[in-house]
Amino acid sequence: MRISEIARKTSETNILIKLNIDGTGKSAIETGIGFFDHMLTLFTAHGLFNLELEATGDLHVDFHHTVEDVGLCLGVAFKDALGDKSGIKRYGFISLPMDETLVNVSLDISGRPHLTLVNPLEDRIAGDFPLDLLRVFFQALTDRGGITAHATVMTGSNPHHAAEALFKGLARALREAVSKDPRVQDVPSTKGSID
Repeated sequence: MRISEIARKTSETNILIKLNIDGTGKSAIETGIGFFDHMLTLFTAHGLFNLELEATGDLHVDFHHTVEDVGLCLGVAFKDALGDKSGIKRYGFISLPMDETLVNVSLDISGRPHLTLVNPLEDRIAGDFPLDLLRVFFQALTDRGGITAHATVMTGSNPHHAAEALFKGLARALREAVSKDPRVQDVPSTKGSID
């Protein structure tokens, strides 16, 4: 099993993550931000990852620190659990519909972090969750995970649907990228390493 456990404590947040990449989609998530918990639960279920996540943060200030630090920790957890990345498919992509919303996500576990996120609804709010925090989360995750990711909301008018499709799309693309290809014995790079 490819598993990791990450703890991070600062003056702003206290986070503990236990991740099993080869799971069944089980989750126990508590960040204090209901909408974010919902998105992370969807992410876990669609990625078939097992995730235990406890986060406390300075929510009296705003959601930013908690969302960002969870992304940082989750990125580190994926990177640690993947080890040298031997045998993985490396690339993942999906075009995912969510009612009126269509999202495209493509990623490469390249060791070279990059995020291109196009979300026309970024200035909207879903419940009490500002959608500009999606960029904060995805940037933190891709930076620490060493992932190149391109995600685009192609169509959509409902901010909840846009956020949900992005999280599901990220999960499905990651699920594909981290899966093992029995024909790949070593690291999937002609350089001999991914870092």
